[in-house]
Amino acid sequence: MEASLNGSKTATIVARAQALFDDLSFASAREWKAAAPGRKVVGYMPIYVPREIIHAAGMLPLGIVGGGDQLEVIHGDAYYQSYICRIPRSTIELGVSGRLDFVDGMLFPSICDVIRNLSGMWKMMFPNVYVRYFDVPQNYRDDIGGNYYVNELTELMHHLGELRGQPITDDELRHSIAGYNENRRLVRELYSFRAQRPWQAPAAEVYLALRAGLVLPVEQHTEMLRDYLAAAASEERPRRDNCRIVLTGVFCEQPPLNLIKSLELAGCYVVDDDLLLVTRWLTADVPTEGNPLHNLALAFLHQSESTAAKYEPNLKEKGQHLVRAVRRSGAEGVIFACPSFCDPALLERPMLQHVLKDADIPYIAFKYAENSGQMQPIREQAGTFADSIKLWSGT
Repeated sequence: MEASLNGSKTATIVARAQALFDDLSFASAREWKAAAPGRKVVGYMPIYVPREIIHAAGMLPLGIVGGGDQLEVIHGDAYYQSYICRIPRSTIELGVSGRLDFVDGMLFPSICDVIRNLSGMWKMMFPNVYVRYFDVPQNYRDDIGGNYYVNELTELMHHLGELRGQPITDDELRHSIAGYNENRRLVRELYSFRAQRPWQAPAAEVYLALRAGLVLPVEQHTEMLRDYLAAAASEERPRRDNCRIVLTGVFCEQPPLNLIKSLELAGCYVVDDDLLLVTRWLTADVPTEGNPLHNLALAFLHQSESTAAKYEPNLKEKGQHLVRAVRRSGAEGVIFACPSFCDPALLERPMLQHVLKDADIPYIAFKYAENSGQMQPIREQAGTFADSIKLWSGT
């Protein structure tokens, strides 16, 4: 009975996260905005933006990661070439179809030329919405890149203060930093728990729990993570003879949920990944004492995740984050799952594969689109990879 009750608790949390995932009209964000006069919502594209500043302005940061495999792109294809990734087309579709008509601002982080161009198009298409291309430093010296980034953060903080009609204070920002520190601690705890007992926290459930953080206020998401961890730890689930893999390349355009499920059905436990990096971009707590913008800038420079869309100042470090992820999580191999036409991921992949080869870590690679429907080839490839790992390792 206890296991059944715990299972029901887990199922309830996952069902709520699934409902948020399925809702392309963002009803929960609309309800949050309508609940009090003057509330505003600021959308952002994947990877990283300083959500603390949006939260400090009393606004809801809303993660926009395209339309997935649920959205038929009708108008969006007219705005972009056929030889680029799908996420800008489905994001345009969300906009022109009215699904984002309640959003007061949009931030487009420095990911690639496609997202840069999307920010310019958004300005032309939605002139009444605050739009900013959010750039990040390419120099990691505190006195150069650090100062540049502090200026970028200061400008964003000023603009959002103007949008709400009142300047954002340092104390408000410190309060928000503390809230996101707690949220990131729980995300790290969830990843650690999954690495230790992946059968207790299936990859699709972890993904849905993280994805909920893109649309919920941080306080509600922190509560959801805490509840999910408690429920997952107390529920006994069957353990499969799966190999342990790190999934990488999925930092921007999101894979279909069925792709994540297919990997585990094929015999692969996902024990680490680069999905939804914004939820854990900063790898340590940001100090709440002192100048909060300076603290955020230093955290970005020295305590942030590695990804193909981020400048790597030390070439010797290129790919080492993957090796560390394998060692840390006890993984037995790496799966590169890159979106079709994703220049950052596909251009970096050969370099990362070379690093894995030198470290004697097996890997495979395939491509996908957010609306991929045929999972059987991916499942067969992942299953063959899992079987090969078991043969190589002698288990």
